[in-house]
Amino acid sequence: MKKNTIISILVILGILVIDQILKIWVKTTFTYGQELNLIGERIKLLFVENNGMAFGMEIPGKWGKISLSLFRIFAITILIYYLVKIIRNGESTIFVVCISMIIAGATGNLIDSLFYGMIFSESTFFEVAKIFPAEGGYAPFLHGKVVDMFYCPIIKDSAGETLFFKPIFNVADSSITISVFLMIIFYKKIFYKKKETSSSKDQENLDTAPE
Repeated sequence: MKKNTIISILVILGILVIDQILKIWVKTTFTYGQELNLIGERIKLLFVENNGMAFGMEIPGKWGKISLSLFRIFAITILIYYLVKIIRNGESTIFVVCISMIIAGATGNLIDSLFYGMIFSESTFFEVAKIFPAEGGYAPFLHGKVVDMFYCPIIKDSAGETLFFKPIFNVADSSITISVFLMIIFYKKIFYKKKETSSSKDQENLDTAPE
């Protein structure tokens, strides 16, 4: 097994395990809207849920939730195919890690959407959710809510209104965001190497072509 294959598997599994453990802990420990300060008032856990995309965004309408879940499944399938391809092509390890992080992040939130509605009771402002409740979950397959918990109101105005950073997010969201920043930071290492590899292969084909 190639080194990059092992790395990609470890990255995906590692992020998924951390993401799901934290989500399950928050879901079964916090009431909805409950806070826990981590670093003063600027970095805290704040339990909320959303029906949609990263950082609380969502697609409105009756079919928004289903269409988003189906799109995630399609996108993850394409990304896994692409990951296998770049590993076979010998792309840089940092590029493999970035794509693996995106897959892990998308999969982490997909798990919430697919299964959380079936395995948890509803979280309320007064009651903590139960896992595998006798009366059944709060929503059917594909209709689970994504658990978010990290809130970083670093900059506030004089009235106490948060100016930056307003969205509440989770480990899966962070994984996708960090991977994008890594690809920007290591742009030359990732994409210049791809060009050089492509040029080398073209030259090899020319050298071995029959005259």
